[in-house]
Amino acid sequence: MARTTTIRKRDAAATRAAILAAARERFLRESYDSVGLRDIAGGAGVDVALVGRYFGGKEGLFREVVMDDKRPNLFREPVDAADLPAFLAQLVIEDEADDREHRMESFVIMLRSASSPKAGEIIRDLVHQDVLGPLSELIGSDDADLRANMLLAILMGSGVLRTIMKVDAFDGSEAQRIVCGERFRCLFEAALSC
Repeated sequence: MARTTTIRKRDAAATRAAILAAARERFLRESYDSVGLRDIAGGAGVDVALVGRYFGGKEGLFREVVMDDKRPNLFREPVDAADLPAFLAQLVIEDEADDREHRMESFVIMLRSASSPKAGEIIRDLVHQDVLGPLSELIGSDDADLRANMLLAILMGSGVLRTIMKVDAFDGSEAQRIVCGERFRCLFEAALSC
């Protein structure tokens, strides 16, 4: 009787996704410096060498975990500074719960690991590259960096209240969405104009 050997097909995309999911889970619970590559590899069910192969090491993996993979150029979407207040207000009001949850998890990961020199450097680089830089370029005034920081503070504050603290007075009605959207637009407008 002949033996048959079943060879498991390698799936690079699935392996990469498993590593990212295990890393995200670990970084949500522990700081950057407390998480080891062996812990992540064990959580993903892969050899630790694969982490290096797919991400180049812990720094590259951490960067991938905190990057916005769904809309990486989100803050490059508005084409005119005059459109920015309405665009940001719409982000707050029409933010899907899953997207908001994902972004807030990334925010928690960043907060938990910000005291690490290496993770702090990665976080600052990503925030400047993906958020503050595009906003500053769009604003284009002498104090564009300060105004971009103010916009981000309002945006993050609303996300923290809705997702982390679960303080959400939005009932989802169209009338309330219109009123809240206009109020957020005014807040963002004030950050740009006062």
